[in-house]
Amino acid sequence: MSDDDGRAIHEQAGAGEQEEALRTSAAFLVDEALGFLFPAALRAAAEVGVADHLAAGPALPADLAAATGTDARNLHRVLRLLATRGIVAEDAQGRFALTGAGQALRSDVPHSARTAIRMLTDRTMWGPAGELTHCLTEGATAFEKIFGLPFFDHFAKDERTAAVFHVGMAAMSDPENAPIAAAYDFPASGTVVDIGGGHGGLLLEVLHRNPGLEGVLYDRSHVLAGNRLEAHGEIAGRWTPQEGDFFSSVPSGDVHLLKRITHDWDDDTCVTLLGHCRRALRPGGRILVLDAVVPAGNGPHQSKTLDLMMMASLTGRERTEADFAELFARAGLRLSRVIPTSTVLSVVEGVVA
Repeated sequence: MSDDDGRAIHEQAGAGEQEEALRTSAAFLVDEALGFLFPAALRAAAEVGVADHLAAGPALPADLAAATGTDARNLHRVLRLLATRGIVAEDAQGRFALTGAGQALRSDVPHSARTAIRMLTDRTMWGPAGELTHCLTEGATAFEKIFGLPFFDHFAKDERTAAVFHVGMAAMSDPENAPIAAAYDFPASGTVVDIGGGHGGLLLEVLHRNPGLEGVLYDRSHVLAGNRLEAHGEIAGRWTPQEGDFFSSVPSGDVHLLKRITHDWDDDTCVTLLGHCRRALRPGGRILVLDAVVPAGNGPHQSKTLDLMMMASLTGRERTEADFAELFARAGLRLSRVIPTSTVLSVVEGVVA
């Protein structure tokens, strides 16, 4: 066999390997593109409350359909896909049961994720996510293109959406609050101001763990109306609700909490907000930004996924430690430390520069 024949055989083998690699790549990418159907199935199950009817044990799709008022065949198809990710499991008799991973899909358990799932897969999140190309070509959020108003302006006019968002955010935040409150060494006394604190879940945990502290829950009036702190008599007299707009001013305090706030807004807006906090801090005070911190490298991290939601629906972004340091510096603050927690969020501490 000549050298030319050998080279030809080698080139053919190389071309065959390259084609097989491309075939494998194509199959992988098509499978990834189909991935949006899993959260669609998860949303459908959450909407009809199927998990609540599995609390007592395994059940056939026909019985679940009768209990939820759904079509048995289609419900089976949804459950079958959820089973591929370990949310439910099907036994030899065709009955489905909740797994350990699926328990928080129930609405009657502590830290239920059901309302958080409904929020994260609501049309206000789902629709803009399908228009990410607009974000790339126009450099702007896709939300206003679809709904005609910026995110929070739309909420102000749509009570259904606002209710889904606030209840869902509370459910998403609840499992994080105790670990965050435990991760930070709060002062023995003083006032903690939870800015944009929603229904007060984080402030409640902080006050429980630190009996020498007082608190202020600062938010819009319609949000404060749903607060949880009033139901806890053991902290009565140690907290006050205060209505306001944190883009105008914030209450004076020793510690300002900003949980999942800065990631909603662009840098200039965050600098304005952080400037209000700096001016309202008492001597020796601290600002705690509680957000995901994007890690370096190519590894998976929820912050990298949430960042695209911020891009599609809002004007903000998830930030790296360097991003936070720059943001703080522009607001006259110094990033003093970043404290990881057992949740996806970190405590990014700022002090007056």
